[in-house]
Amino acid sequence: MSETDITKLRDRIQEEVGNVIVDQEEAVDLLFAALLTGGNVLLEGPPGTAKTLLGRAFAATLSLDFGRIQFTPDLMPGDVLGMNLFNFESNSFVFSPGPIFTEILLADEVNRTPPKTQAALLEAMNERTVTIDGKVCELSDAFMVIATQNPIEQQGTYPLPEAQLDRFLFKHLIDYPDLESERDIVRMATGSMRHAYKLKEIIPVADLEIIKASRQVVRQTVINDEIVAYAVDLARATRDHVALDVGVSPRAAAMLASAARAYAVIDGRDYVVPDDVKILAIPVLRHRVILTPGAEIDGQTTDSAVAEVIASVNPPR
Repeated sequence: MSETDITKLRDRIQEEVGNVIVDQEEAVDLLFAALLTGGNVLLEGPPGTAKTLLGRAFAATLSLDFGRIQFTPDLMPGDVLGMNLFNFESNSFVFSPGPIFTEILLADEVNRTPPKTQAALLEAMNERTVTIDGKVCELSDAFMVIATQNPIEQQGTYPLPEAQLDRFLFKHLIDYPDLESERDIVRMATGSMRHAYKLKEIIPVADLEIIKASRQVVRQTVINDEIVAYAVDLARATRDHVALDVGVSPRAAAMLASAARAYAVIDGRDYVVPDDVKILAIPVLRHRVILTPGAEIDGQTTDSAVAEVIASVNPPR
């Protein structure tokens, strides 16, 4: 497996997803980069902007087990993890695994369920394990969460706790499409082949062995000390920015550097350049910072604050 092979694989995934989804190339690149680094992705946008369809389409390009959980206010942790049920025939408890025991998990509208149930994902997202009644169960090496959420300003949503947000490698914002893209969406929806049918036509282009080989290439990608220092400087600058009440953790800097290696490989290189870090800084950092009350009143966003941080830190030459 080489960098060129991985770039071609990315192109094939883009092509397959593009048969179903209009104008989401950036999101697909982030999903693929997260897959190559063992990360998770949070997709946020208004209802009806194809977040769920995007997650399903991306998963369909992979020959991996896929599971979906529709998060609702009455969902319980046992509905996610599974539970021990008493078997009257054997007179013993038998574990019934929940939908989390899969490889690509679509956590749909994850912020519509209370924090108690959201917390059921924490161990799995960070350690790829699940603990049931004191027993630790291993998940697949390919386990990845693709979560969708509606903006927290909408009714019926619960803010995700900071500890859970920190476990997402990327947070990608999906906005309303531009005019031409929306026209294409309507044409697709009213054509002879509807979205649900096209999903079935997506051809899987990668299996677990290909993903493992691709991850090995990412791990061998060169990232020099200057670029590591740049990622750390960006993280530390968020802790001193006047508009930010809370900056990012050292884990965020490590994730930013890891993601930059995957992004370099996707671009066909075996080395990281400063632009890899710069491009990924906002999707990696936007959900890990908290604005000050004054900045919120002034109408500032986490994206604008992180953009100011990026502008304030000189990249290596």
